[in-house]
Amino acid sequence: MKRQKAKVPVIRRELIVPFIMITSLFFLWGIANDLTNPMVSAFKKVMPELTNFEAALVQLAFYGGYATMAIPAALFIRRFSYKKGIILGLSLYAVGAFLFYPAAAYEEFVFFLISLYILTFGLAFLETTANPFILAMGDSKTATQRLNLSQAFNPVGSLLGMLVAQLFVIEVLRSDNYTKLEYESLNTFQKSAIRENDLDIISFPYICLGILVVIILIAIIYTKFPKSKRETNISLKESFSKLFKNRKYYEGVIAQMFYVGAQIMCWTFIFQYVDDMNLKRPDEDQLTATWFNMGAMILFLSGRWICTWLLKYIEAPKLMFRFAVAGICFCAGTIVLPGILGLCSLVAISACMSLMFPTIYGIALKGMGEEAKLGSAGLVMAIVGGALMPPLQASILDWGGPEFSNLQIFGFISEVRFSFILPLLCILMVGIYSYRCINKK
Repeated sequence: MKRQKAKVPVIRRELIVPFIMITSLFFLWGIANDLTNPMVSAFKKVMPELTNFEAALVQLAFYGGYATMAIPAALFIRRFSYKKGIILGLSLYAVGAFLFYPAAAYEEFVFFLISLYILTFGLAFLETTANPFILAMGDSKTATQRLNLSQAFNPVGSLLGMLVAQLFVIEVLRSDNYTKLEYESLNTFQKSAIRENDLDIISFPYICLGILVVIILIAIIYTKFPKSKRETNISLKESFSKLFKNRKYYEGVIAQMFYVGAQIMCWTFIFQYVDDMNLKRPDEDQLTATWFNMGAMILFLSGRWICTWLLKYIEAPKLMFRFAVAGICFCAGTIVLPGILGLCSLVAISACMSLMFPTIYGIALKGMGEEAKLGSAGLVMAIVGGALMPPLQASILDWGGPEFSNLQIFGFISEVRFSFILPLLCILMVGIYSYRCINKK
């Protein structure tokens, strides 16, 4: 029996080309995700009138698009096909990216939020389509392993997004060259010129990303995909009824929401964490948050590859439970450990989160067949955790004032450090889900 299981391929040879094309989509939304995370900090610098909460609305707009469009996307691919869902998703992605040009021209923060919102309509279509498509592209025994393999290319895109954000946005913002007092001393014309320049800088990578999306869209149109087998013809009402009766599924949706919230908070507020540390460091010893964020992403990427291998030998819920326990410990270290030790703990959380998204997906949709199309929508809607949690964390940063350590909790923990209690609680929820799924068929 063991020998027979070992012969089951993760991906069949005749499906390699479609598998590669779908996997490229994971790379694409990785770029968008981590190009956007530093924009909370970037917009705060370019538009200093924004509060921390208002700047964090970037994440609300970005991840709110998933919640809005996930069910329409699922209904679309249920009615038509995976391929048509991908084509529509890429089209919306490109439109949202190109809308950054007029947003920069009008210099209105709300227009940028609208552009991000539309862009993530496309991402919602892609994630709702690509994840169940990968699960269905082979034997069910290797479905979770196959999805972890595809998802391993997501952090490759994330690394590229971080690099572009650092080198072509954050490092060249003119707003960052001035202290608060120096900026306030500038006249209206000077402030206007700086803002116009910096908003153009923010929009340029998105416009380039839109061009890349159009190129991949054309390649997808000319790629032949396997037709999905319709295993059931049950009504939409019956489909929802089956999903709501499946404990592993609906608890998986809840766990996914908390996981995505933890991920986005850790990758967004590492910038504020480092900014707070830099206030106490000399000019020649300043830290660059992006390099630590990229280190976190490298750990995340390495974890995805390692977990794809480990899943051959350890059941998915057991492996995820162990990683969740480690993640909780590192979150606690981020809060209570001082200086560089706390920052290293924050970076290490990413290694623990590496397997969670695809593994929750695989566990929640296991054995669903055609229902995975609709079930996928709930798991994509759960990405709304990335919209809701960052503003909550940002509100903790505003407790004592505009800076990140105006208030000391328990006399020694700054607001920015204490705010990571939210990722800790989120990863705890993932751990509870993992534990409840162990040995449950």
